[in-house]
Amino acid sequence: MKPLKNLPVPGLVRWGILGCGNVTELKSGPAFAKVAGSALVAVMRRDAAKAADYARRHQVARWYSDADALIADADVDAVYIATPPASHKELALKVAAAGKLCCVEKPMALNAAECAEMVQAFEKRGLPLYVAYYRRSLPRFLQLKAWLEQGRIGEVRQVHWNFSRMASAQDLSGQAHWRVDPAVAGGGYFVDLASHGLDLLMYLLGDIAEVKGFTARQQGLYQAEDAVTAIWRFQSGVLGSGYWNFVSAARQDHLSFIGSQGRIDCAVFDDLPLKLTTAEGTQELHMAHPEHIQQPHIATMVQDILQGSGHPSTGATALRTNWVMDRILAQA
Repeated sequence: MKPLKNLPVPGLVRWGILGCGNVTELKSGPAFAKVAGSALVAVMRRDAAKAADYARRHQVARWYSDADALIADADVDAVYIATPPASHKELALKVAAAGKLCCVEKPMALNAAECAEMVQAFEKRGLPLYVAYYRRSLPRFLQLKAWLEQGRIGEVRQVHWNFSRMASAQDLSGQAHWRVDPAVAGGGYFVDLASHGLDLLMYLLGDIAEVKGFTARQQGLYQAEDAVTAIWRFQSGVLGSGYWNFVSAARQDHLSFIGSQGRIDCAVFDDLPLKLTTAEGTQELHMAHPEHIQQPHIATMVQDILQGSGHPSTGATALRTNWVMDRILAQA
């Protein structure tokens, strides 16, 4: 996009956060204050005491317990929506109507249809809409993308991701929470976690054109699916497959790219090295994540707003990720 010329404070994007919960404590919130050309000026949480506490601990000037009040704040140029997915569309449409910039947490919304409404609203106003698929900006995955584009493993033939973990104590207790409530999250842990990897794969290899999936409630601890298997084809012809299990005996996070001249192995979430294997041997490269894991993503977002430099994760790209998940979960 073109750089914005009409910011009230030239060269500075002033952010407000809707939903200052756990994800904003370390992963994202502090980065909005640390990135050059960015400031965090207001936060909101429905629990007023928690909103005030967050503002005090993070040295934020103002706090609210009402989303509309933060959106209407004249000192807020851009809004980061970090609430559960069921509220993303409603809040984003309000931000668009107020003529403000927006970044939405992932998944972008409950389904692709809601995402399309959001994209249309911001396009109509000529405003950017970003989504917090921050793995597109992390150094280790930029290195992975470079290896693929350099042809280090030849032509990519196939990709496979398997992710599994044990049921949490919260799940075993039967305690309800929004991440496994399809009405609030759009699905279960698959939507919450697998969305990161599916989005990353499309950043690395292009859009997925066809996809099929199977789901199950193998342990039945909650209403959402706890096991998913899927196969897909990228527009380029590369084939992909994955399985995700959230009631297994152990944790595993393994992403592999099979090429005509080698392979790359790594993890989507776990802190494991990139492993490049070719006829010349095996190379391992470890690249630590930043303290605030979303900071590179936020920095690129601010650069795009101020300089028009582009950003890897927009409403349009995130809509495609929801489209893929809808078909895996047979919602479309």
